[in-house]
Amino acid sequence: MTTREDSGSLTAFLAVLCLALFVLIGLVVDGGRAVAERSMVAAQAQQAARVGAGQVSVDALRTGEFEIDASAAVTKADSYLTSVGLRGAVSVVGDTVSVRVVTSEPTVVLGIIGIDRIGITVIGSAVTLHGVSQAD
Repeated sequence: MTTREDSGSLTAFLAVLCLALFVLIGLVVDGGRAVAERSMVAAQAQQAARVGAGQVSVDALRTGEFEIDASAAVTKADSYLTSVGLRGAVSVVGDTVSVRVVTSEPTVVLGIIGIDRIGITVIGSAVTLHGVSQAD
C-alpha cells in the first residue's frame, strides 16, 4: 500500500480559505457599520461646532467688536454633544470653533476573532462670519 505525503493538505487549505473569507466578510460588515457611524459622528461634531460658533460676545458687540464668547461656545457645544450622546473636546481659536470627538463602534462579526471595537475620530469646525465677505 502506498502512502501519500500530501494527505490532509486540502483540508488545511480550506481552513485557511474559510478563515480569510470570514475576515473579509467581517471587514465588509463591520467596516460598513464603522463608516456609517463615522459619518453620523462627523455630522454631530460639525453641528456642535456651528452651535458654538453662534455664541457671539454681547460685551464685545457693545464696543463695536465682533468675537465669539469662548466660554459660552464651549458650554453650548458640550451641551449639544451631550444631548446627542457624544463626548468631545471643544476649542476656540479666534473666530473658529473646533470640536474633536473620539468614539468607537462595536463589531458584530470581527468580535469572534478578537476585534471588539473600531475606533472613530472626527474633527468638526465652524467659523463665525459677519458682514459682507465678498462682492456681488
